[in-house]
Amino acid sequence: MVGGKVAGDGRFPWAVRLSMGCGGALTAPRVVLTAGHCVGPTGPNDRITVTAGSIDLDSRTAVSVKSVEVYRSPDFITETRGDDWAVVRLERELPLPTLPLTPDDVDTGTFTVMGWGQTREASPQQERRLHYATVPTIPDAECTAAYRRAGVELVQDESICAGRRGVDTCQGDSGGPMVRRDRLGRWVQVGIVSWGLGCARDGYFGVYTQIAKFRTEIEDAVRRMS
Repeated sequence: MVGGKVAGDGRFPWAVRLSMGCGGALTAPRVVLTAGHCVGPTGPNDRITVTAGSIDLDSRTAVSVKSVEVYRSPDFITETRGDDWAVVRLERELPLPTLPLTPDDVDTGTFTVMGWGQTREASPQQERRLHYATVPTIPDAECTAAYRRAGVELVQDESICAGRRGVDTCQGDSGGPMVRRDRLGRWVQVGIVSWGLGCARDGYFGVYTQIAKFRTEIEDAVRRMS
């Protein structure tokens, strides 16, 4: 997370770290929602270790649990082609708060993003403690034009672009949640950290999988995994 702050312990209790170097969110007691490009294909998978329960990965209060199965969007090809989401079934339930999916289609405004990724693009390592930042959304037309110049076509109806000068997600933040508060003040997930060109580069913004586009599919997958 470039330009972010260290999260206070317990602020984002559903944020989790995946052992391949991605983030995720506990969307059900036994299910993590992450990015499709972070995991392998759908099927049995016991190779992922999920760390949860603390903003500090080395904390004594952090809990580690293994995966048993992965379900990745059947339409996923690469992160830039859209459909970049997956759910991971854990070997047991975690006694932690879960993060609900947004119930509506709101995809503009200012959102909060987080992760244990690099704090600068050239950094040789990711972070031990969870960082977070607030980022405003960027109009699709502006984001599309920027990435078209770089030779990448944005899948507009599946993506949220967000960022501001000096603030962006970075390598190691993929799969983590983009969230906002609902009318009752509760956190809901509106996006998944997906891709970008570098980290906090001028003129380029972070691209997030839009939860509203896939909400029904994700909910069905979570039910099967729970």
